[in-house]
Amino acid sequence: GIVLVAINPYEQLPIYEQDVIYAYSGQNMGDMDPHIFAVAEEAYKQMARDEKNQSIIVSGESGAGKTVSAKYAMRFFATVGGSASETNIEAKVLASSPIMEAIGNAKTTRNDNSSRFGKYIQIGFDKRYHIIGANMRTYLLEKSRVVFQAEDERNYHIFYQLCASSSLPEFKDLGLSKCWHSPCAAG
Repeated sequence: GIVLVAINPYEQLPIYEQDVIYAYSGQNMGDMDPHIFAVAEEAYKQMARDEKNQSIIVSGESGAGKTVSAKYAMRFFATVGGSASETNIEAKVLASSPIMEAIGNAKTTRNDNSSRFGKYIQIGFDKRYHIIGANMRTYLLEKSRVVFQAEDERNYHIFYQLCASSSLPEFKDLGLSKCWHSPCAAG
């Protein structure tokens, strides 16, 4: 398949605006510069032409911008599929992410807020190729981090938040006091 290497610039650039989406829409792969919109357009065209499911795999190191790339692809589909004004698809699909990220983020040697979750996003289209729904499944990566961390790394944020709140009255309502032996030594 097609491979695109993208670099997270860590700042907003004008290369992801609405006019750029329209510039890539309807173009053939290779007619324009490599871009996440070119990859999304190719998948969209093949879905429409062959009437078969398509996949875009976004992979990379911690902090590489995988979630941002997925958001841009979803924005492309919503825009070219005529759904952009009706629904903010990337916001809706990723709505569960903050809760999952609070539980699944950890400090690593490369990233102070590294997600430990993989995301599988399915976007449903109708016969006119408009988005009709989407869902996201999350799966935990590196389960070993629960019980072991490398030097200079930290466990999942949720454990530190629990430790910090263990003296609050609300903590008793969580039913964790019987298994809670002693306050954590924050790392």
